[in-house]
Amino acid sequence: MAGEKRAPLASIDDFSSICYYSPGRPKKLSDFSMPLLRQGEQDGGIELVENNENVENIAKYNVNKKMRPLVKVPQDRFNLVYLILVIHGVGTLMPWNMFITAKDYFVEYKLSEKYTGQQSEYSANFLQYIGFAAQVPNVFFNWFNIFIQIGGNLKTRIVWSIVIEVILFIFTVVLAMLDTSEYPGVFFWLTIASVVVINMAGGIYQNSVYGIAAKLDYTGAVVLGSNISGTFTSIINLISLAMAPSERTAAIYYFITALFVLLTCFDTYFALPLTKFYRYHEMMSAREQENKIQAGRRGVSQRTPYFAILKKCFPQCFNVFMVFFVTLAIFPAVYSDVKVVSDDFIISNKYFVGVTCFLTFNLFAMLGNMVPALFQWPGPRFLWIPVMLRVLFVPFFILCNYQPKEITRVFMPDFVFNDITYWTGGVLLGLTSGYYSSLAMMYCPRTVESEYAPIAGMFGAAFLITGIFAGINFSILIPMFVSNVAVG
Repeated sequence: MAGEKRAPLASIDDFSSICYYSPGRPKKLSDFSMPLLRQGEQDGGIELVENNENVENIAKYNVNKKMRPLVKVPQDRFNLVYLILVIHGVGTLMPWNMFITAKDYFVEYKLSEKYTGQQSEYSANFLQYIGFAAQVPNVFFNWFNIFIQIGGNLKTRIVWSIVIEVILFIFTVVLAMLDTSEYPGVFFWLTIASVVVINMAGGIYQNSVYGIAAKLDYTGAVVLGSNISGTFTSIINLISLAMAPSERTAAIYYFITALFVLLTCFDTYFALPLTKFYRYHEMMSAREQENKIQAGRRGVSQRTPYFAILKKCFPQCFNVFMVFFVTLAIFPAVYSDVKVVSDDFIISNKYFVGVTCFLTFNLFAMLGNMVPALFQWPGPRFLWIPVMLRVLFVPFFILCNYQPKEITRVFMPDFVFNDITYWTGGVLLGLTSGYYSSLAMMYCPRTVESEYAPIAGMFGAAFLITGIFAGINFSILIPMFVSNVAVG
């Protein structure tokens, strides 16, 4: 940028004469590390002298001398930091996935006419109610958290968010244990209130985790964890249905599983500072912040250019928004209301929705998320084309055997795709959702300077949640469409 003062580039002379002593050993010549850089013997180029100490020494030397790194940073040994961020990706969407995958527990058990002895409107549009309650606070706190860091640093925000979620999942387990048949309305509104508070905490938690991941260029790890979260909850739901003696017991086991996952997230977060890889990036980030403060004292403006950052990363933010808008317009509200066409289909009616909807979508979204590790196509410039083509999934699923609860379908009632075609469409919906969302979230922080990558990552997360919210609200219109537009 024009007028920008940059630190001098380190040269070979800076490093070739620098040796470091390891204080934990006796002081003799062999205990000093080799020079950091040297001239190559073959072509005279610059080579890095490899030993266990030099990588960290170079990082320290760069910070102390204010030089830009010439050589590699510490490696993420055993991919430990990556795996921790995958676990936190699982945790960020765990509350949402647990509530939507437990649709039968709420709709067919706790709020059903059989259990309560009364017909209720709460069960008819339960997923839409849950979606609205979950995503309104999530959208607000994701956007608010970009401009105002709630509760101080990332550590404070992540730790307290997880604690709040754990407390409210304990409350959810208690509600599952209680007999609520006499007051379904109270149960419904208590559930909605807990969902609101959980997602207030979840919005801050998710946004903060994406901020950390963007700083490490590990955004893909969080997105992968998010997709694993859906697959994991779907499998737990099927196991609970198959093994538990009743819906009540299945729900208790199911929600207790979420507690263990969140506690694992809590524990693993404190393992991050124990790795050299994470400490290096934290050290460099702290140095950048210190330079900003010093520049501010000299009268140089250090206001974060939010609009300039958004302008650069907006194309990828739009891609993120559209991927999740289309996905959530269909899944889970429309997708889970598609009924089996053939009575002799290989999956019984009891497990049809659990397998063809929740497990299929989440499993293939997870697999799609892994593909960018092998290749990344299309590039940032043309990603919008396949993203926009995914809009065709909306009419496809409407033309499957979509039968909303307590609604008579009048839109092309005699034309429906068969079960295999519907299931294939579900596979493609999951694959494209995982693949394109991962690409867009990976491209987003790369469109700006490295010091602004965390802000760009937070913008990407905010557009992700906004896309989810818009898709959920759009899904409310689809039952109205098929029940009022008489065609065929």
